[in-house]
Amino acid sequence: MDQPLGFVDPQNASLVCKLHKALYGLKQDPRAWFSTFSSFLLSEEFIQSKCDSSLFIRKSSTSVTYILIYVGNILFTGNNQSYIQTLLAHMHLAFSMKKLGNISYFLGISVQPNSHGFFLSQYTYATELLVKAGMVDCKPYAIPISVKLPNEAADSLPCAQPFLYRSIDGTLQYLTITRPELSYVVNQACQFMHSPTVGHLSLVKLILRYVKGTLVHGLHFTSSHFGLHAYSDSNWAGDLADKRSTSSYCVYLGNNLISWSSKKQSTVSRSSTEAEYRSSVHTAAELTWLQMLLVDFSIPHTSLPVLWCDYLSSISLSTNSAFHSRSKHIEVDCHFVRDKVVAHQLILKYVHTTDQLAVIFTKPLSTAHFSYLTHKLMVSHLPMCLTGDDRERPSADHNLADPVDHNAVHNPADHNGVV
Repeated sequence: MDQPLGFVDPQNASLVCKLHKALYGLKQDPRAWFSTFSSFLLSEEFIQSKCDSSLFIRKSSTSVTYILIYVGNILFTGNNQSYIQTLLAHMHLAFSMKKLGNISYFLGISVQPNSHGFFLSQYTYATELLVKAGMVDCKPYAIPISVKLPNEAADSLPCAQPFLYRSIDGTLQYLTITRPELSYVVNQACQFMHSPTVGHLSLVKLILRYVKGTLVHGLHFTSSHFGLHAYSDSNWAGDLADKRSTSSYCVYLGNNLISWSSKKQSTVSRSSTEAEYRSSVHTAAELTWLQMLLVDFSIPHTSLPVLWCDYLSSISLSTNSAFHSRSKHIEVDCHFVRDKVVAHQLILKYVHTTDQLAVIFTKPLSTAHFSYLTHKLMVSHLPMCLTGDDRERPSADHNLADPVDHNAVHNPADHNGVV
């Protein structure tokens, strides 16, 4: 037995934890549980979604029911309350489960209803993260990253606690579920987990100082139309070490942000046009998947999805095959977006750089610009009527049906881990 790689305590490198009891059983337990539970749902005339294997759907002439599973945590919704009660009764006969009422707390995420819709936040999780890092009393900072990164000799020294750095970075990844404005900086910090330096630790501390000042921030979801539109952007050769670009996108369903990404490209782009083009391809693929998911939810496509890009050359490459000679070096699969445009399944439109929302996922920004884009992402503070002790309070009314015991399947929300 050895301490996990990357989390070795240099003061007690020879010590390991003594296992008194296997909390989660064998490695195949989650797979066995999912197979058992999904078989039960299929016997109840549910259909497993091809877009999301954890989503089960049952449609009839009088009702529609959706069930979403995350290991042992289960969400129900539908338009026929009597059928849901009947289904729960059948489930109680087959499994040892408990009903926890309407959704309020799920996988560490607080869900608070209000007059405009729902507010999702991770106040408790963020507070525990600050306690873990010993920064509960730190001074808040306006943005999670400086526009100009420090470049001092001391910043290149190895971090004294690399295991703590990796642990905090992993915890921050889960925080981005309700804090999309942190995606870029967390992505940058996680690229140095193998060998963090003092400068990288300073970057993480700056992120935590921003979190300290925005503990009550989260995502708003309001009633809106179901039109899909997305913003795509890239930072050409933004990584000074390997010259790779960062692709990013954010997808809206009506006025609600439902998907976002900040990810380094797998290859080096030879031009800014190619970098933007590759980012558009990733966005088009996400839009296609979301369209199929909306079909599962019986939401009709009233209009074609719109992809907003701030680079005219990339739009021209996506819509005009005459530029083939300039893109011979680009992989064939990257022309997926061009096929979508030609087939009239996607609309590409130009948006000015100042109105490009996805830029928050590609580069450091000034305080004013960062605050403006954060507001556009539907990230804001917790409503005043929900502050105080009602922010997040796990109780008997959690929100889900949860099996009491099926070999104690692991739930990553029970600790500061990575999902």
